[in-house]
Amino acid sequence: MGIYSSLLFTSTFVFILLVCSVDPRCLHTWVFGAQMLWQTFWHLLIQYREYYLHEPVSIRLFVAVSSLMLLTQRITSVSMDLQEKRVLLTFNASSKRKACVMLLPLISYILNFTTLLGGPLYSYSRFVSLMSGISLNTPPNPLRVVLLKLLQVLLLQWVRYYLVHFLKHNTYDPATSILLYGVLWVWGLAVVLRIQYYSHWRISECLNNAAGFGFWENSPGDSPEWSRLSDGDFWTIEASSRMSEFARRWNATTASWLRRLIYIRCKRFPLFMTFSFSLWWHGCHLGHFWGIWTWAATVEADYHIHGYLHPKLSSTWRNIYTCLSWINTQMIVACIVVAVELRNTSGLRLVSITYIGLFPLLNIMLLFISLKLNTV
Repeated sequence: MGIYSSLLFTSTFVFILLVCSVDPRCLHTWVFGAQMLWQTFWHLLIQYREYYLHEPVSIRLFVAVSSLMLLTQRITSVSMDLQEKRVLLTFNASSKRKACVMLLPLISYILNFTTLLGGPLYSYSRFVSLMSGISLNTPPNPLRVVLLKLLQVLLLQWVRYYLVHFLKHNTYDPATSILLYGVLWVWGLAVVLRIQYYSHWRISECLNNAAGFGFWENSPGDSPEWSRLSDGDFWTIEASSRMSEFARRWNATTASWLRRLIYIRCKRFPLFMTFSFSLWWHGCHLGHFWGIWTWAATVEADYHIHGYLHPKLSSTWRNIYTCLSWINTQMIVACIVVAVELRNTSGLRLVSITYIGLFPLLNIMLLFISLKLNTV
């Protein structure tokens, strides 16, 4: 990250300063405000340089801001732990040495590079427990697990390569291509973009597993489980037949963090507020506004439509409903991913000219219809 690594060190310094000087009952509010203001400043600076000055932005800055977003997860998680008394830090003013020793695990957790490079979120108490007991209970050899996960990454990249090759040589032309082909072409593009996430998460898992994180001991004699530190599995996520399932499984540790940080604490419109904060946290690009709010609306629609239809269907119709619901979920996710990843109007234009945008629109219309029926 070069000079931009100072973004992370500044956040860490401010957080430690707040931990040492603010009452734990008020700490989370101060930490949350300071960290989000700092992160938002850099997101706005990137947008200013990209869209107003039309200047190229250093890749180092992009990496630093991406790590800063993950640092926000870590810092706010610890501040919530301190506020809820899940973690206790006591400082003896007469002994500066003891105070420094107590802060070392906190700094080590926040600046742990294995998770700052790409996640996933790992709780502070679990981190301290593993690190303090590593000399007594050495983690099992992760070599076999790491190689297996790297093989999965290679398979995903192989699928992505051939999908990209196909999409490049069979581009969608609104003037000559049929409507269904346009929908399938955008869906294929969204799969390519999602594979990048799955590969990134698997590589992050490998890095953490190689460092000894993420394993869970089963009963004696059984092989240890190494899947406790994961943001999502390709087959599990893509098998989701409902938008609400997809939302919970996609980037799982971030979804859990958002639920704890916003959803549980909001008394009014918790779903909307959670997705709105996610929009703020991601940087508030134009495509983010459309994509994330569409995601929120379709998740809400899923709750109402499923709750209204599912109890009324027979077992045969439920199977048909599940298949149609899976197709519907895939199409909506394709719209969201294309809009969010392309970030600007090009993603929205692609969604509109291929008519795949009719899927989320239809779900939102059904949401209003189901709300009307429930009030009758």
